[in-house]
Amino acid sequence: MQTTITVNGTAQTLDVDPRTTLLDALREHLGLTGSKKGCDHGQCGACTVLVNGVRINSCLSILAMHDGDQVTTIEGLGQPGALHPVQQAFLENDALQCGYCTPGQICSTVGMLQEAADGWASRETADLTAPTALTDAEIRERMSGNICRCSAYPQILAAIRDLAGEVA
Repeated sequence: MQTTITVNGTAQTLDVDPRTTLLDALREHLGLTGSKKGCDHGQCGACTVLVNGVRINSCLSILAMHDGDQVTTIEGLGQPGALHPVQQAFLENDALQCGYCTPGQICSTVGMLQEAADGWASRETADLTAPTALTDAEIRERMSGNICRCSAYPQILAAIRDLAGEVA
């Protein structure tokens, strides 16, 4: 099956088995190995990418569903010497240990900050009419789909808290 997607600003036409996941297309067909295959069940968030600006678990999404979509992976967020603000905040707060989950954590943070800026509610949102306040509880809830087996959560929270002050 032929599918055309734009990945990190470049149009890509892939002719793959119709059962191919977005994650497998990115890793195996396009050589973009930043997104990780952690659990392959949508439970860990290591495969998180942005599709049309919205974060998704790419291991659960079939490539054919994304014909014409814009996909941003960790490779498309920043460049050496010009890191994305989320990448910079993770670096400054030492918000990684082994690094396996970091690409998914960063992509999820980018999507989560946009969701909060757009007024999307979470389970922790107390007042649906007020601007979203990214409290520690709110950040934890919104990032709960991303697991860090090394337990760098305090540093990840600190990085996001630093960024939340910029978008709030």
